[in-house]
Amino acid sequence: MTDGQRLLAGRYVVGEVIGRGGMADVHRGEDTKLGRTVAIKILKAQLALDPAFRTRFRQEAQAASRMAHPTIVRVFDAGEETVTRDDGEVVREPFIVMEYVEGRLLKDMIAEGPLGSKVATDIVIGILTALEYSHRAGVVHRDIKPGNVMITPDDTVKVMDFGIARAVSDSSSTVAQTTAILGTASYFSPEQAKGETVDARTDLYSTGVVLFEMLTGRAPFQGETAVSVAYQHVSETPVRPSSVNPDVSPALDEVVLRALGKGRFDRYQTAPEFMEEVELAAAGHLPKRRVVDDSATAIFGTAPTAGEQTAHALRQLTSDDTVTRTQRRPPVVWIWAGVSVIAVVMVAVLIWVLNLAPNTEIPTTSRIIPELSDTTWEEAQSELTGLDLVPTRLDEASSTIDEGDVIRTDPPATTSVEPGQTVQVFVSTGAEQVTVPDLSNLDQAAATAKLEESGLELGSITDQNSPTIAAGIVMGASPASGTETDAGASVDLVLSNGKVTITDVTGQTMSIARQLLEDPDIGLTVEPVADAACVAETGEIVTAQSLAPGEVDQGSTIQLTYCTGAPEGDPDDGTEPPADPEG
Repeated sequence: MTDGQRLLAGRYVVGEVIGRGGMADVHRGEDTKLGRTVAIKILKAQLALDPAFRTRFRQEAQAASRMAHPTIVRVFDAGEETVTRDDGEVVREPFIVMEYVEGRLLKDMIAEGPLGSKVATDIVIGILTALEYSHRAGVVHRDIKPGNVMITPDDTVKVMDFGIARAVSDSSSTVAQTTAILGTASYFSPEQAKGETVDARTDLYSTGVVLFEMLTGRAPFQGETAVSVAYQHVSETPVRPSSVNPDVSPALDEVVLRALGKGRFDRYQTAPEFMEEVELAAAGHLPKRRVVDDSATAIFGTAPTAGEQTAHALRQLTSDDTVTRTQRRPPVVWIWAGVSVIAVVMVAVLIWVLNLAPNTEIPTTSRIIPELSDTTWEEAQSELTGLDLVPTRLDEASSTIDEGDVIRTDPPATTSVEPGQTVQVFVSTGAEQVTVPDLSNLDQAAATAKLEESGLELGSITDQNSPTIAAGIVMGASPASGTETDAGASVDLVLSNGKVTITDVTGQTMSIARQLLEDPDIGLTVEPVADAACVAETGEIVTAQSLAPGEVDQGSTIQLTYCTGAPEGDPDDGTEPPADPEG
């Protein structure tokens, strides 16, 4: 680490800024423990002022870290860093450590104009693939937008920032506050705009907005303020994409308009259903309008119809209890009897209160256990002691909470307890450490199984030349076998590809060529081949090789051709010398 560089959580070196957003800056970083490049998203310090956000942020980061899919940017770690500003104020900055992905943001691609139907449908299928996986895992993204989609150089779609939107929205009281942080009103679903609960169909609506924007170069709804855009999502019908870009097919028009249905039951119910119709439209087939299938009904319930809502209202208005009365009102004597009974009861209660013994003990005021997550043990101990509670410390390993900070309490926060009650405070000892097992001479499947047995995950796979180790067998690991690392960490493997690289040895003497090719790092078998058709040279110069320069199979045999013929006109070759013209 060079002077002036920040170090987060004692292991992540913060490098240059590679992206900026409304709620965070993204830096290229280096994980010093695992020796890999990562992306570090440092959130704005003002977000950490809200305890609800900090708690939700940590929970959502933990949920996102459990998702491993080729179309989802992996979350490796999350936490908070205490920072002292230039003015002396001490603040906490939440951060997320993610997989570093080379590529372009989808929003930058759209900024250059419509992407074309083929590119747009390929990308939206990638987004839906990621959502299908996350929805099965019970995670709703809530903030699908072009700024959260990365396209790699090989056109792989990578969706990022799972869970962050929930942490923001759960700690915001209005749409304006949420959009001030996320800046995503253009991609809000109607239920988000109305502040209602969301489900998987919210992500599908936002994906429909992204598809519209890829096809046309602009969002379906635009306005001067976030509130005006949110209002349009709730009340206005979007135009057909083909009215903006005539190159869009009628089939894609139908797919987009269905995805942008105002009611949740009006749009696609699952990511696979959406994906299927995108593929049909991409192939030039007009999707058929479908009713909600049984699987969607099982998940979300039955869609209410206008007729059912009207019938319910009529039942309320025409109830026998309210319409078919035979008595206009209760008799007056009944009313006075009821009033008398109430008065007697009130007088009896008053007499009982006035006759309470003066020394009657008043119940002791209960205590509410505070939210102590992310505080130190010392701070938690002091706060609980001040509430007349008895804190006891229990150490527990945690991969997301800094060592010495509180993970949780038992009873949990917000629980009402009596003074003097013991409260167990679970304090992080840092991530549990495990030893990377010996993976030498194992193939990828066996190495993966051994890593999982040790509580580790398989990271990236690279191949490397080897003259002796068979193809597909582990040559090395990072971190190396025998070293300590965090439980759940990824271990990168280097596998042999069963190849060696040879150079062009033509023009070299046979002895030098043999040294180069039979060297232990190459390990080929050289087979000299004499060629009497060409003139021999001193040192047996190689004129041809049977294997071309580049990668060849380990242990191969290579034939090196060299000349053995006599020079033309040499008496030893059995020919007559030319006659002397003057003799």
